[in-house]
Amino acid sequence: MRMHNADETCGTAQAAMVLGDWWNVLVLREVARGHVRFDALAAEIGLSRKVLTERLGRLVAHGVLHRSLYQRRPVRYEYLLTDAGAALLPLLVAMQDWGDRWVLGDGGLTATARQDGAEHARVHALTGTRLPDGVELPAAQGPDVPLIAPDAPATVLFAYPGTGIDWGEPPIPGAAGCTLENRLFRDAWPDFRAAGVALRGISTQLPYEQAEFARTERIPYPLLSDAAHRLAAALRLPAFRGAGRLRHKRLILVVDAERTVRDVLFPVDDIPYAVAEALRLAAGRTA
Repeated sequence: MRMHNADETCGTAQAAMVLGDWWNVLVLREVARGHVRFDALAAEIGLSRKVLTERLGRLVAHGVLHRSLYQRRPVRYEYLLTDAGAALLPLLVAMQDWGDRWVLGDGGLTATARQDGAEHARVHALTGTRLPDGVELPAAQGPDVPLIAPDAPATVLFAYPGTGIDWGEPPIPGAAGCTLENRLFRDAWPDFRAAGVALRGISTQLPYEQAEFARTERIPYPLLSDAAHRLAAALRLPAFRGAGRLRHKRLILVVDAERTVRDVLFPVDDIPYAVAEALRLAAGRTA
């Protein structure tokens, strides 16, 4: 790609040089989703081996991916995000948000989703899929916490936009209710625990913001921060921009001990019903 001299100091132009074309973006999308081996990448994207080899080589050369040997005979590598690559995840999520809103949607700003929309189809397609290994997120109550509780037969993951936020005017449809949702999960926590079900609340708020809320509301389960958008990119979770930040749309996943998504609640419009239904579904998985 030929660049004008004025582009040498332009960060946008330099980033475009690294990303190159849409194949590179899709390679990064799939690596973020946990498809880190060559054959898995080729199958997910539909690229020829020659073109994929070329794209992976460029991304490694640019310091976005690094190769990690996992087999010696024959030699096989995994392609993993570097720190520079992980820093591109918010860009991928922002691109997804733009596509969902302006290409696949009608341009309206909403924290919910239509039953016949692309976001609805994408989230419900998670049913039966396995969450990527090794994903841990910073917790409000302490160090990083694994998504799935290691000692529970089922874990409920509920994503929400954020607590204690002034959304401004006009209000964003579907954005309000995060405090109510957490309070209802808090009040139902003894029933979840009695059923052997673990809970994880996830937002893109920073850990210190979540910690203040957890202390004030006496939240007994971990609140995890996806401020770096690692989980959003891994699962292609729907997002929207509100109060100056990309935020998760409200959804609930019931995941078994093998990290497989068994049930999906999305969109979540009736919060009390969704909390009760999450308990019913998850308890059924532990019976």
